[in-house]
Amino acid sequence: MSGDDEDRFRPRPGRIRSDTRGGARTKSFLTKVRKIARQQSNAPSRHGPSISAKGASRTRAAGGPGVRRGRGAAFVRSRQIAGGWRHSRPGVRRVLVKTRFVQNAGKSGKAAAHLRYIQRDGTARDGERGQLYSATEDRADGEAFLERGQEDRHQFRFIISAEDGADLSDLKAHTRDLMSEMEVDLGTKLDWVAVNHYNTGHPHVHVIVNGRDELGRDLVINGDYLANGIRERASELTTLELGPVTEIEQHRKLSAEIDQDRFTRIDRAMAEEADTRFLDLRHEPAEPRRQFNRTLRLRRLAKLEKMGLATEHAHGVWELSNRLEPTLRELGERGDIIRSMHKALKADGLERDPMTFRIHEVAPEAPVVGRVVDKYLADELGETLTLVVDGIDGRTHHVSGIEPARVEDARIGSIVEIGPAEAPRRQSDHAIAAVAEGDVYRPSRHLEQAKFEGRVPGGDYEGYVDAHVRRLEALRRAGIVERIDADQWRIPEDFEKRAAAYDSGRNRQANIRVLSAFDLESQIGADGATWLDRRLIGGEASDLVSAGFGQQVREAMDLRRERLVDQGDATRQQDGRTFYRRNLLTTLRDRDVAHAGAEMAASKAMPFRAAGDGETVSGKFTGTIQLSSGKFAIVEKSHEFTLVPWRSVIEQQLGREVMGVVQGGSVLWQLGWTRGLSI
Repeated sequence: MSGDDEDRFRPRPGRIRSDTRGGARTKSFLTKVRKIARQQSNAPSRHGPSISAKGASRTRAAGGPGVRRGRGAAFVRSRQIAGGWRHSRPGVRRVLVKTRFVQNAGKSGKAAAHLRYIQRDGTARDGERGQLYSATEDRADGEAFLERGQEDRHQFRFIISAEDGADLSDLKAHTRDLMSEMEVDLGTKLDWVAVNHYNTGHPHVHVIVNGRDELGRDLVINGDYLANGIRERASELTTLELGPVTEIEQHRKLSAEIDQDRFTRIDRAMAEEADTRFLDLRHEPAEPRRQFNRTLRLRRLAKLEKMGLATEHAHGVWELSNRLEPTLRELGERGDIIRSMHKALKADGLERDPMTFRIHEVAPEAPVVGRVVDKYLADELGETLTLVVDGIDGRTHHVSGIEPARVEDARIGSIVEIGPAEAPRRQSDHAIAAVAEGDVYRPSRHLEQAKFEGRVPGGDYEGYVDAHVRRLEALRRAGIVERIDADQWRIPEDFEKRAAAYDSGRNRQANIRVLSAFDLESQIGADGATWLDRRLIGGEASDLVSAGFGQQVREAMDLRRERLVDQGDATRQQDGRTFYRRNLLTTLRDRDVAHAGAEMAASKAMPFRAAGDGETVSGKFTGTIQLSSGKFAIVEKSHEFTLVPWRSVIEQQLGREVMGVVQGGSVLWQLGWTRGLSI
């Protein structure tokens, strides 16, 4: 044998098999049906499932995650055997269904927050507050619903929006029919409430379902039923009421998508048909429907070409950009935001140039001060909020992803300040800088010092130092520090400042302050110390633009100044200058608190006593009240009550005994202290 025989290719044919893909024999339709039924049922296969030592079955469900598990699996199997879902077939009315699964929603307070915001003002057909309803009640009790779901492991949230929802005769009855169909599919009664919304282009329904079935067990719904089953039932009901979509309707709807700046059904169809992003429209059959689809595509491609998202290489041969879908989806989202900003301003009787709109995806770099013109859920299935703020800088700002607790006191018309994210300096960074010798930090030196001082809880000195090293490792990846060896780290001179800036950059949450819970008109005639008063005393107006809300603030400040002069809290000199009473803000605040306290005393049948500066205040924290001077805490004793400036530190002390010292318009709370006998 020659020397190169070892490198020769020697085919070794095996036994003859079928030429179908995978070498498997072609299966009949009946065989496929039996296979699907066997896989989706709980019955064992011909060979039986393999059983572990503990008797647990190792068989895997086929057809996708969660197919065999959960209520609604039987409906899913019936649709699979019958040929798949029908909601995407021609003639069926389109319905969009969004689903979210929220764990421990009742215990965390998320359920109450979500229920509160889906009932907010401006969502009903007449612009009023959204009305909660259920299967049997036109005005459902939200508190009772929350109480029933307080201990539930999870909660389901749905948004159901029919494309032709405006044509439905009764959206409430339609929702009840849908939920009845779901109860049949799931085999249990559902505890649900819903709210109809008409504040968008398409009427839609928010449905909340508690996480227990009628027997009190955890409600587990099949994953494919959540993804497709609800949409299937909703499409069937909508099609039953309005009739199938005619070709004329379908042509009209598709033609309306040609010039839209969003990812449309035409774009999706072209992306699916394209072969490595190339679409060949030269040889289409003469069938009228195919010719219509070709015309739609060509007109849409002409639009996309102007946007730089499609290129024609030859007559009828187009290349789609790889940025097509993300770009169009981003444009669609931006367009929705701009429309919502226009609608919010219009509801307030305002008109603003769209060129002045600022959409902040993260916290603004410079503080934004202005009036809240809209406040709504950023994601209507979630809890985070979006604020639309008409700024004193002449711009209208859109800031999303805000935690509800941070703007709980902000209403439409309130004055807020939205600034860059703040990250407090970490104690670990301060310890690293203190231990460092020059520009070098040594973990071994830090370990010696920690053991000498003996202040580490639990005595885990190695773990304490390791935590600081992990912090340095994170800052090393950010390029702030340098690792010399295992026991040496080089840190910059401004280490703490740069570390804090790094944390701020990672924090996308904007820093929000409610400057006044009251609108400008209410502040002009208020008895207390308002935001306008603080601006008047400061005397700075350079940040007020002479247009939009900035001009409105200038006019409100002039009216407020006249009010203070009329009531003797300010005097105007002959040269036009205005002098304000000494300690004006304190005087106005005390006057505001005294007036509110007198009104509350009449309803409480308990005397009010004002707390002086330096006085110790103690009693039960029973609630809060919002005055023009700010937010105040109500502290009650058995025989009297008082009002003191509120601070977030006592928010968790509601209903408990508190103690603090009034100091210069604030309170130094001494929480955790107990009163009693002592030596």
